[in-house]
Amino acid sequence: MLYIRTVKGKGRGVFARRLIRQGEVLEQSPVIVIVANEWESVERTILFNYCYGWGEEMALALGLGSLFNHSYQPNTLYTCKFDEQIIEYTALREIQPDEEITINYNGDPHDMDPLWFAVR
Repeated sequence: MLYIRTVKGKGRGVFARRLIRQGEVLEQSPVIVIVANEWESVERTILFNYCYGWGEEMALALGLGSLFNHSYQPNTLYTCKFDEQIIEYTALREIQPDEEITINYNGDPHDMDPLWFAVR
């Protein structure tokens, strides 16, 4: 259903191979939880850019989870499922074949707060 492609100015991104319906689950990525006392070490590595807030901790999403690019007008919502230790990605609207799958890194699709990098 999904594939990876390089996006100019963004690096790798995730794209729809076929039409995805609103409300459809696109991915369920297992996570590696990074506890608070280990987070300082991760902040100094490239992994920092691929982690999600996980309650009081952080998590590295496996599978395609760490390759979704940011948008302030995302077409996908992510939900942290703490008990299952997964992040679930659900289409907010219909997504066309070959369209990039994007999420709002702030968590809430309507949150326009600045990020730690310049958004293009």
